[in-house]
Amino acid sequence: MNQRFKASGLMNPMFPDEITFGEKGVTFKVRKALKSTDNFVFYNDISGVEIDSGVFFATIRIIPRMRAEIIMNNFTKGDARKVKELLLEKVQS
Repeated sequence: MNQRFKASGLMNPMFPDEITFGEKGVTFKVRKALKSTDNFVFYNDISGVEIDSGVFFATIRIIPRMRAEIIMNNFTKGDARKVKELLLEKVQS
């Protein structure tokens, strides 16, 4: 499947967050100026997905079981909805 979504480069052009869908799970890459964090979560370990929409961009909040939530910033509203749909589809199957 290997679909990839990148956050908008408008707010953070050098270090956009990234979401990559794989066969068994999804990788969330949260980038900062001096470090980045890769979180791999199996689909069946995801208990919820929330979207906070602003005027132009959205924040995706992934709630895994037994871990801290993962927050991904500056995605377009369309990409955020698509990510949520894909995650919920994979979690239910």
